Amino acid sequence: MKLVITAMPMVGHLTPMLAIARIALARGDDVIVLTASHHADKVRGVGARFVPLPPSADMDLSRLEERFPERAALPLGPPRILFDFQRIFLDVMPAQAAVLREILDEERPDILVTDAFFFGATPIFLDRSRSRPPIVACGTTFLPLDRPDGAPTGPGLPPARDEADRARYVTIAQDVETHLNGPVRAYADALLAGLGLPALPCSLWQSRVMLAEAYLQPTAPSFEYDFGAPPNDIRFVGVLEACAAGTQQPDWWGDLDGTRRIVLVTQGTVANDDFSQLVEPTLAALADCEDLLVVVTTGGRPTASVRGPIPGNARIATFFDVPAVLSKADVLVTNGGYGTLSQALRTGVPVVAGGTTEDKSEVCARIAWSGVGLDLGTSTPDRNAIRTAVDRLLLEPSFRANARAIAADLVGIDAEREILATIDQVAARSWTEAAGILADAFDQPVGDERRQRGKVSAEPSGSSGSQTSAF
Repeated sequence: MKLVITAMPMVGHLTPMLAIARIALARGDDVIVLTASHHADKVRGVGARFVPLPPSADMDLSRLEERFPERAALPLGPPRILFDFQRIFLDVMPAQAAVLREILDEERPDILVTDAFFFGATPIFLDRSRSRPPIVACGTTFLPLDRPDGAPTGPGLPPARDEADRARYVTIAQDVETHLNGPVRAYADALLAGLGLPALPCSLWQSRVMLAEAYLQPTAPSFEYDFGAPPNDIRFVGVLEACAAGTQQPDWWGDLDGTRRIVLVTQGTVANDDFSQLVEPTLAALADCEDLLVVVTTGGRPTASVRGPIPGNARIATFFDVPAVLSKADVLVTNGGYGTLSQALRTGVPVVAGGTTEDKSEVCARIAWSGVGLDLGTSTPDRNAIRTAVDRLLLEPSFRANARAIAADLVGIDAEREILATIDQVAARSWTEAAGILADAFDQPVGDERRQRGKVSAEPSGSSGSQTSAF
């Protein structure tokens, strides 16, 4: 089988797509990966063929403040999220789509597997004049479905408890629609119109799920909200093992010997340009805890970027084998990056979360709702809030019990088998059949009827069918 895989050039987006590439290559498939040129070695390192994005879309998004210096002046919340969608994800859509179409026409793959936020796949979805291969989208964050309780996507609102919450959510949703979701969708529709394509048939968030033949959600149903009757093409596939090949162990690695409890601290690889938000206050908050070892990854930034005195109980490195540390950790302190969080949940580690940028409000809200940790509700928590939260997670067993319950759910899903089964099932469709499905996306309402009907009626063998029914 031949696969084309696309990924936004961000570590959190590329990593799961390369994991899919690895398992497909392991069974003998031919895999082509389209992403930014500075990730070429990573792609070739797993054995896949690499194709670079065109120059206008070939960006290093690990340094957003350098690529988009004006972004720093925008307040957190809708203004910055709107900027991110427009400038980072959508402006590159036409160039991404052009090179992707060239690859599809030349290689004639059996299937396209796309990072859900690689918007260059959207014109391929929507072009009714040309055939295309069947498409599987892979989530890299929370499940972006419209909520039955009326809560908008973005602010991180927990499931409504009563009618008062639902009424409040209606008002909030109207505000979010006016200032964020509506402008984002209009911006996307204008770009699509410029390509001679129709507007999105649903919200931008919802479109990531509704326009693919199947959608891989890398978690367990127990870490997601109850969406009522979701599309039956959503497959909960657990967590793939992160690849730590080539990661050099720091010289302090031997200190992880079990004599002290471990708190892992990270701001991920995107929202890590200012360590005063989370890393530095956490170091200060736990500096006098001699029974703790505070382990920090700077996500690619120089360790000197962490300012102020480094406590004696702290260990810092640019990169290290995060899953290996999590296997020993007692608490994760994070700004809500989905990849690291998923690895923590897989090992049953409770979480202190403080993040409101990008997708992080939604991710952090799920941490609190599921009982696996505490959401500090801000990207800039003070040291007292952090200390109190870490102490609670260390002292109150319910958080670890809840994290371990989700870990059991995740371990019960054979991620590799479920992903390959879904790919095989979807790839059985021909290019002509895939194009016909697109007509359904426009001819049928994106609502309860379409959700119930779905686009892939049979479940792959294994756990994903029962996992979906547990929603």
